[in-house]
Amino acid sequence: MTIFTKIAKGEIPSWKVAENDEFYAFLDISPLAEGHTLVIPKNVEDDYIFHLDEGIYARLWAFARKVALALKAAVPCKRVGVAVLGMEVPHTHIHLVPLQTEGDLDFRKKRPEVTPEQQARIAASIFAEYEKL
Repeated sequence: MTIFTKIAKGEIPSWKVAENDEFYAFLDISPLAEGHTLVIPKNVEDDYIFHLDEGIYARLWAFARKVALALKAAVPCKRVGVAVLGMEVPHTHIHLVPLQTEGDLDFRKKRPEVTPEQQARIAASIFAEYEKL
């Protein structure tokens, strides 16, 4: 069982921003920017997004789109950037990152320090916007 599966099952705490029967979205613990969110399938642990069944793949992107709309409404940014790397955790996941510039999506850059209190506030804001959609 991957760490992301444990997070989705509630076995490991996370800052949840959205959830449905198939997918779970939560704040990254080492964000590129405030609001950096990870979107995962709850019941599929394959580490490569293109291995997903076509239906799950399409529904994952539809869920990620809704989360991105909520994220943009909750966190001031010009765009929400998207990255699918999947190298660090063997579980398909989509990164949604609030952007002011293209350089904000550089995974090699120094990460800002975000306190647990800030993470909780941001997660609650995104969750509230998600619930409105």
